[in-house]
Amino acid sequence: MRVEDVMTDVVVTVDADASLRTAAGRMVEERVGSLVVTADGDPAGILTETDFVSAGYEHDRPFSEVPVHAAMSRPLVTVGPAETVRAAARTMRDRGVKKLPVADELDLVGVVTTTDLVAVQDDLARETREHLDERETWAGK
Repeated sequence: MRVEDVMTDVVVTVDADASLRTAAGRMVEERVGSLVVTADGDPAGILTETDFVSAGYEHDRPFSEVPVHAAMSRPLVTVGPAETVRAAARTMRDRGVKKLPVADELDLVGVVTTTDLVAVQDDLARETREHLDERETWAGK
């Protein structure tokens, strides 16, 4: 199973110079748990719910006074749409992220999250069983 099969194909962005209050409003309006942060139109990082909690604790100021670039996570970790879901899960585990933007060369084409991976867990298990069955057939067992 490929990332493109499970990803959300909408990438919601926010400018790095926007306030966290503006970013929070965008997340609420779009019903997403993260925003890709852009600087001069190019992806520069990601802003997640966890980043909001950290920024609130660290800055101890109203969100309207904290710029997105002060709270975002960087560098932006991405995965390709043709990568396997297993590879995406491994990247998420290894890099300690729960939301992974999907990049097709230089274009962001989606986001895959741990929730997306949990939703296809049964399909992945079935796919694994099928591959094991094929292997046994080829091995003559």
